[in-house]
Amino acid sequence: MMKMTGKAFAKKLFGARYERLPRTLLIDVIVFLGLYIAGFQVQIASFVRVLMIGAFTAGVMWQALSSKDNEMELTAMLMLPFHRREFVFSYVWVLGAYTVLTKTGLLFAVLLAVSAWKPVELVGMILCMIHAVLMAAAVYSVRKYWYVGGLWAAAIVSAILFLGNELSVGLLLLVSGLFAVLILWKVDGYAFYQWGRKKHPSGIPLCHSAIIRKSHATGQRRRASLWRYFFRYRGCHKNYLLNTAVMWCVALLLPGFLREMAGLSVIPVGFAILSLNTPICILLSCDRDLEQAVRFLPGQKRRFCIPYCLFIFLCNMAADVLFLCSWQIQNGSFAVQMVAGAVFFALQSAVLSVLLEWFYPIRGWKIESDLWHHPRKYVVPVVMLLLAGAVSARPALLYVLLVLPALEAVVFLFPC
Repeated sequence: MMKMTGKAFAKKLFGARYERLPRTLLIDVIVFLGLYIAGFQVQIASFVRVLMIGAFTAGVMWQALSSKDNEMELTAMLMLPFHRREFVFSYVWVLGAYTVLTKTGLLFAVLLAVSAWKPVELVGMILCMIHAVLMAAAVYSVRKYWYVGGLWAAAIVSAILFLGNELSVGLLLLVSGLFAVLILWKVDGYAFYQWGRKKHPSGIPLCHSAIIRKSHATGQRRRASLWRYFFRYRGCHKNYLLNTAVMWCVALLLPGFLREMAGLSVIPVGFAILSLNTPICILLSCDRDLEQAVRFLPGQKRRFCIPYCLFIFLCNMAADVLFLCSWQIQNGSFAVQMVAGAVFFALQSAVLSVLLEWFYPIRGWKIESDLWHHPRKYVVPVVMLLLAGAVSARPALLYVLLVLPALEAVVFLFPC
């Protein structure tokens, strides 16, 4: 039973013939060899590596567990007779393998290539990955008592920071992992099912039905429904709100890190970094029904893309305003032209994100975590970093670039 359940979930995540797995492992090996041969080295403390591996693995595992794309398969499996413990551990094992092999593996390869490590530290990082998978699954299964998971995570992070000894940290992770196994031993498969997802009478999730309602309304009200859709969609996906909150924290802390680079010329670099807000830039890719409706109905390019671009712009602008306020407090005043810079970088990244979604939506993904960590997420930030370098070298170039988003929008919306 355990083998059959695991095989069913594995085929969904890795492909019918597990074709995705060797391709991913090959990429990890290429990245490792490329960095290792290049001789690029960074001094990273052992506890920092453990925290990076643990936090990243736990975060991706949580995304995989909470993905709505697993709901259909999980519902079908729960309708069949199953053994409680076999089902739980096979489900956790497959999602854990997916997390470690397809997501954490790349980070693991980079850390091994750019930092010096000992065999005991290698064992510690592997143990940390296994612990993060088990702990995330255990906390998710009892997510009703969210404060327990918060205290548990805080205790683990504090212990890693203050213990410092590899053996002590390894024993701590081993004990914590066994505790997670005990929790999973007591729960059943229904603990991973997402109850209470409200749906429209048509069967579509309530947070996705804002555009369908009022479909015969006027153009103005239709635009209003789009804005309601954007905010309701984010409200239904709490991890999207969490990602935005993290970006705001980065905006507040970033001036302190950029202070050592000195000069106002680094402010555009901060704007470029803050454009890395993945969830709001993949709306068409993650909602296939919305994309089908937008492309099928006439005149939807302008009716959808303009509000969508403005929505991303406002999200980016909020982070940029926090960044400028934090810069003012920590590093002193900034030139007025940096306000124009904030507007340009927020608008330009929004326009490029919408263009990518319209012309190059992400296809063939299995669960939402694939969208969050797709390489395409770095395209817009890299372009913004290049533009930030140009503006930092030639500040007057900013006034010329201000017309660029408008030209791109006109060419896109009103092609010849």
